[in-house]
Formats: sequence, structure tokens, C-alpha cells
Amino acid sequence: MALNISAWSIRNPLPSIVFSIILLVLGWVSFTKLAVTRLPSADIPVISVAVSQFGAAPSELESQVTKTIEDGVSGVEGVRHISSSITDGLSVTTIQFALETNTDRALNDVKDAVTRVRANLPQNVTEPLIQRVDVIGLPIVTYAAISPGKTPEQLSYFVDEW
Repeated sequence: MALNISAWSIRNPLPSIVFSIILLVLGWVSFTKLAVTRLPSADIPVISVAVSQFGAAPSELESQVTKTIEDGVSGVEGVRHISSSITDGLSVTTIQFALETNTDRALNDVKDAVTRVRANLPQNVTEPLIQRVDVIGLPIVTYAAISPGKTPEQLSYFVDEW
């Protein structure tokens, strides 16, 4: 004789109803006790290397400093993306690591890599400033709006209302 649960539940609906209510109550209680944060703290491993050279043109910084720094840190384990920004006299290289990378270890590895290539940099550059980028205070998304036919006040009203 096979046990037919669906037929038994139709003949005796009370245990099925009670079991469903118990599951519903347990699910609701668990949901209300679940800790959900709007912006969870995440340690995103991003390291920046800033090198300045007084009076140097951006093209000179790119060829003599930025390329050397990028080549030196590209071999560090866990590097996901390298980007650089060059202005008059300042080169900032930002290194993003994979999320599972320990930020302290990444910082030490980048310091070691920059130390190895320091001899290849020009003599008149400042000591490279290597630091962890704290992404907690940075904006998640930045939007820009432009309209040639509107004044800044009209554009601001349009963005706020629509």
C-alpha cells in the first residue's frame, strides 16, 4: 500500500493548514530579524600612486614616469585594472585589484613594485606617494546634464522635477 500524501491532505486539511501557517510565521519572523543595510561596507582594494615632477609636461611625465610605474605594478598579483591620469607636473596611477584581494597585502605589493622601478624614474621626481583609496565616501554614480536651450536654473528645475 503506497502512501498518497496529497489524498491524505485532502481528507485531513487541518494538519496541512497548520503546517503552512507555521512556515509563514517562521518566514515572517526570520525576515524581520534579517539585517539588511542600504550601503554595506565593502573593502574594495584600490591603490593609487602619485608622482610629481615640477615643471614637467604631461607628455614627458607619461613617457618617463607613468609608463614605468604602470609596467612595474602590472606584474603584481591580483591586479584587475590600471588607469592613469596625467596633468602638468603630476601623474596619478590607480590600480584596482580583484575583490578577494587583501587590501593591506595589495598595498605592500604595490610599494615593493614601485621601489623596484624607482631607479628607472627621473632623479628630479618626488618620492612616489602610495596610498589606499577609500571608496566608502566616494559617490556611487555621478550624472551630468546639458541643454543648450536652457539656463542653469531651468536645467536644475528640469532635473529636480523630472
